[in-house]
Amino acid sequence: MVFPRQISYIVTTEACERFSFYGMLSILTLYLRDELRMEESGAKSLVHLFKMAVYFLPLAGAWIADRWWGRYRTILSLAVFYCLGHGTLALFEGTRAGIYTGLALIALGAGGIKPCVSAFVGDQFTAAQAGLLPKVYGLFYWSINLGAMFAFALIPMVRDRWGFGWAFGIPGLFMGLATLVFWLGSSRYVKLPPSAADSHAAVLAEAPTDGTSRSRILLRIAAVLLPVPVFWALYDQINSSWVLQGTRMVPFDLIGYRVDAERIQSISALLVLFWVPVLTFGVYPLAERLGLRPTPLRRMGAGMVFTGLSFVICALLQKRIESGETLSLAWQIVPYVVIELGEVMVSATGLEFAYSQAPPSLRSTVMSFWLLTTSLGNFLVAAITGINARYVHATGTAEFLFYAALMLAVTALFALLAVRYRHASDRISQLHG
Repeated sequence: MVFPRQISYIVTTEACERFSFYGMLSILTLYLRDELRMEESGAKSLVHLFKMAVYFLPLAGAWIADRWWGRYRTILSLAVFYCLGHGTLALFEGTRAGIYTGLALIALGAGGIKPCVSAFVGDQFTAAQAGLLPKVYGLFYWSINLGAMFAFALIPMVRDRWGFGWAFGIPGLFMGLATLVFWLGSSRYVKLPPSAADSHAAVLAEAPTDGTSRSRILLRIAAVLLPVPVFWALYDQINSSWVLQGTRMVPFDLIGYRVDAERIQSISALLVLFWVPVLTFGVYPLAERLGLRPTPLRRMGAGMVFTGLSFVICALLQKRIESGETLSLAWQIVPYVVIELGEVMVSATGLEFAYSQAPPSLRSTVMSFWLLTTSLGNFLVAAITGINARYVHATGTAEFLFYAALMLAVTALFALLAVRYRHASDRISQLHG
């Protein structure tokens, strides 16, 4: 059975939208530092506050879609703000008013449509086609990383040749293309009306199916997810701290392509495309055969350890730089390989855990919790950076080691919570056993 024809419009839209977002993000840190003359701590804080907003606003987008406009109209309407944001960055390049206004509009557009697009894909399938959902979401995930990979690779090159105006403008053109492609598929889409969902209070008051109240289930899942923001606090620094470290290393050539501190970010998406099949079809089945039981929580804990280890590697590289050694940027590939292994083990697995453990009536709520972990992680980086710049003044090696230690300490807390957590299947079997 083939996918419904309208899926090609949605997947193409997503690839173009991710190109626009990551293309802008690829040059943002150095634009703030070099063009707007911000201190490195200020540039880093602004990048993470922006990403915090992007992952907080899905709550508003989902509410608008469910209560008022429906998913189709919400996506199309907020895409206009998205395009205006890119246009503002390009037209008012070099001004602080331009960057603040542009980022606010992009956060509204990107954050608002984020929870709607993935759900809109599922709306296109009938109950008889449910078996195709894992395949279409796999294609959807690949389109995201494909767009990100090309954005990180190409937009810094555009900046080098034609300046920041074009480097911000071309992602805007891709967002305009994404909006046009999405609109072109309008006549083919299944457009569900806004849901008449119960209020939060009503949902929480529903009779439990396994002897446990909805509110207690929600609290248990939230408790397990509590340490996850620290993971995002480390991972999202590949767009800030890692870029700043890369500027102190020597760019290298790869088959005639110049790889610098911004372009090397493209390797993150490429490594995701590598690690997903390696883990899914190789490592996890092997672990099962060895009797290691790679449950979602165990995978997430291992991913956190790898993430902390990547910052230890960055600290070792930074120490060599601070001692006066000249390092090739190619050395940064090593921590990228490790952190992307951690990212796939935490991020993809976390979505699986959140969805599988929540009762159907609470799945939207739990998915909102998952997005909030990214938002809180970026707020954490911005807050720590501000406190450090004002009071502590730790830099370089010490800063990387601080985050590594924080991640490993939080991983220990996560392990304690995971051991105490009772999976939904365990609760139900105990009830009926």
